[in-house]
Amino acid sequence: MALGRVGIWGHDIADDTPRSREAAAELDELGYGAIWVGGSPSVARAENVLAATERLTVATGILNIWEHAAADVAVQAKAANEKYHGRFLLGLGASHGKLVKDYAKPLSAMREFLAGLTAAGHAKQDRVLAALGPKMLELSATEAAGAHPYLVTPEHTARARGILGAGPVLAPELKAVLTNDVAKGREIARGHLRFYFQLPNYTNSLRSLGFTDDDFADGGSDRLVDATVAVGDETVISDRLRQHFDGGADHVCIQVLNDPLPVAEWRTLSGLIQGHS
Repeated sequence: MALGRVGIWGHDIADDTPRSREAAAELDELGYGAIWVGGSPSVARAENVLAATERLTVATGILNIWEHAAADVAVQAKAANEKYHGRFLLGLGASHGKLVKDYAKPLSAMREFLAGLTAAGHAKQDRVLAALGPKMLELSATEAAGAHPYLVTPEHTARARGILGAGPVLAPELKAVLTNDVAKGREIARGHLRFYFQLPNYTNSLRSLGFTDDDFADGGSDRLVDATVAVGDETVISDRLRQHFDGGADHVCIQVLNDPLPVAEWRTLSGLIQGHS
């Protein structure tokens, strides 16, 4: 699956509207390698982006395994790849206990879902897993093409590469606020992070990197905000990309927080693609 080095992660990009379709087509023209569709999307939602583009890979970031049957997803993924010439990548995740009614044993649930996909003919190389901890990362290496960690730091990327080994794909998400006003940018970042700091999967992962309860208070300390969101100009965001690549990332997908559909920022950041190719 061709992801390129730099991609875009977003929710509204997959809306079935002229504005979203035009934005997706422009991302394709700008040279981004992939678009990751956020918000627990279905395969059908990802197809909105596939239909609007011609070259880049479109991935679910991530499809919630609790909301779908593996056999159905396998059929849908196969159809999407046949229709759009192999440009669809299935990103899967086990979500969070606070968001799923009958949440239990996420690692076992993921193993079962992957077995169902394989039994239905879905190839391991056509999927990646949202993985933070060691066991899910190990599963990403053996039962998928690799991992798509979300809300992570370059230190996590280096740790994940050590667990995955040299072969599997490592495609972390990078949050960014493109701005010359760092204080305002941190406000935007905190508004985004507050939701995620209510979810133990993320806070436990960040605690394992040395952050404490004090860091999670009031929307996040400057230290935590700056570690998880690249706030600043193109140079700041480019440096964070480099840190992830130095840590072993194959591909980094940027989630720009300035706006739900930040086309102007995507245009500006497209200048970084060649520098990290």
